[in-house]
Amino acid sequence: MQYRKFGKLDWNGSALGFGAMRLPQVGTDRNSPIDEAEAIRIMRYAIDNGVNYVDTAFPYAMGDSERVVGKALKDGYRQKVKLATKLSSFVLKSADQFESYFNSQLKRLQTQKIDYYLLHGLNADNWKQLKEWKAIQFVEAKIAEGKIGHVGFSFHDQYNVFKEIIDYYDNWTFCQLQYNYMDENNQAGRKGLEYAAGKGLAVVIMEPLRGGQLARTPPPAVAKIWEQNGRQRSRVEWALDWLWNQEAVSVVLSGMSNMEQVVQNVTYAGRSGVGMLTSEDMSLFRKVMDAYQSLAPIPCTGCNYCQPCPNNIAIPRIFEIYNEATVNEDPRAAHSYSGGPGGLKEEQRANHCLECGECVKVCPQKIDIPSQLKKVHAELSKFRGPPPGPPPGSNVSFEEK
Repeated sequence: MQYRKFGKLDWNGSALGFGAMRLPQVGTDRNSPIDEAEAIRIMRYAIDNGVNYVDTAFPYAMGDSERVVGKALKDGYRQKVKLATKLSSFVLKSADQFESYFNSQLKRLQTQKIDYYLLHGLNADNWKQLKEWKAIQFVEAKIAEGKIGHVGFSFHDQYNVFKEIIDYYDNWTFCQLQYNYMDENNQAGRKGLEYAAGKGLAVVIMEPLRGGQLARTPPPAVAKIWEQNGRQRSRVEWALDWLWNQEAVSVVLSGMSNMEQVVQNVTYAGRSGVGMLTSEDMSLFRKVMDAYQSLAPIPCTGCNYCQPCPNNIAIPRIFEIYNEATVNEDPRAAHSYSGGPGGLKEEQRANHCLECGECVKVCPQKIDIPSQLKKVHAELSKFRGPPPGPPPGSNVSFEEK
């Protein structure tokens, strides 16, 4: 494992961090429960092989990620890592819930202290709310009590909002950005990365594979470019290397779901480094980016912030189906929208959208979801197939956890 400077702190983080958003599940449906034994096994393998940064949050894995991470970090593993979790204001109704929410996190994680605590998924709207709720003052009080080590934030908005947040508070230790070779100029982007690093903040990267999009078999136009490069790297390694090549990147989080992914990513991290890519390599990325962007898919990363929908619309899955059918030039993928194997129930489809706008408020990508759902339904409803079975679900408050 390679290690990298973590901002101004006298601590080096592993090049690869374990993101506990997409833990292995017991079934194939995205709402299936976590496979606890396998989740613990792969997390401990990562830690045994040098990963020293673990990131989670209450909403991850249908509200169950923190509990399973807490179990994985028993038996001495808690002492081997820095643990990060988040103040997810979008699951709270007021600042009065901060204390009970935080205490429930400590209980689920089976720890007395959160090393790195983030204000979760900041954008212009919830940043304004959190300032009114005095969230920073709450976190500072927990730092004084010894229950939090350092404060940071994760971010989903435009650069001007990012800069405002950075400049508002002098004691940020780190920030977390969605950043990959397809999002170099989206959201905070490279400009935000360099601004934060210039202020001495560690920068943790999320969605390095853009919700898995950059790991899947690419459309023919993109595959042709990769095939012509002649260098022996997988598409996943290329994407991770693009990040590790940059000195301002502190830790790259990967939401690993099985042992194969963990083993591969640990191996890639072991040979990572700043300045590892050549000018020819960077030219290849530009060609790939241009080819992808010309296909113009819906920029959904499957973060599930829009879930649960008040009317039970499976928004991320619908966009995933549409993007797969469109980007990969394979209309067969659309059959699962209308009842193919592993597909959607009738009531989960886009035509049941009530246009309430709740999803738009929380979408990190700022997608006009209702209008996109109309377009997608018109396209995907052309395909028919056998009705799928009902998926299990989980929708609980943090008090119930």
